[in-house]
Amino acid sequence: MTTSPGEFWVADIPFTNGQASKKRPVLVLWQDGLDVVVAAVTSAQPRTQTDVLLQDWQQSGLRVPSTVRLSRLDCLEGSLFLAKIGTVTVNDAAQFKTTWSEKITLKF
Repeated sequence: MTTSPGEFWVADIPFTNGQASKKRPVLVLWQDGLDVVVAAVTSAQPRTQTDVLLQDWQQSGLRVPSTVRLSRLDCLEGSLFLAKIGTVTVNDAAQFKTTWSEKITLKF
């Protein structure tokens, strides 16, 4: 499947032990060769400064109010993407960009 930055997808996220996986919504951030860097999407409320509560979750195709965890990134191969959900709105995209530029920094 072909993904583009700013799209919400359902992906089959493998557990770190490689024994199983779980279907989860993700936000595509960027492509890196054949891999895709995504942020986790959850129905939980924000817990940290890098969590972004979606204002336009319904317009983006999500079923429930959702938070994007910019601190929970995964690098996935294309075969793990199952279905496109929708696209981030301009309003929410602006919030991601602000949060990323103000709150995410290297700690070394």
